[in-house]
Amino acid sequence: MHDAATHAVTHDDSKGQYFWVWGALLVLTAIEVVLGYKQIFTPVRMLEVLLVLSIIKSALIIGYFMHLKFERAIMRWMLVISVTACFIIMYFFFFPDAGRIVTLGVK
Repeated sequence: MHDAATHAVTHDDSKGQYFWVWGALLVLTAIEVVLGYKQIFTPVRMLEVLLVLSIIKSALIIGYFMHLKFERAIMRWMLVISVTACFIIMYFFFFPDAGRIVTLGVK
């Protein structure tokens, strides 16, 4: 039987931890905004960098604010596998069009 008191003991719900994660999310968002305005990379590289930063932010949000970090391993693996499958499906749908747009040139 799963007891609420047992659940509270299994992980740390300190406010400090959430403030650190929130601060990290703010810093990552600020980096994304600066990169968006400065355009220091090529468009393709910029997309890659922004996607990586977004994945890191989503992992922090899912892990801490949605409490997935404290779930059983099977729950985490189910999420990782399903998100990976979605990325693979998106790859096959979006990248052929993206390649076509790059070769035609964007106006």
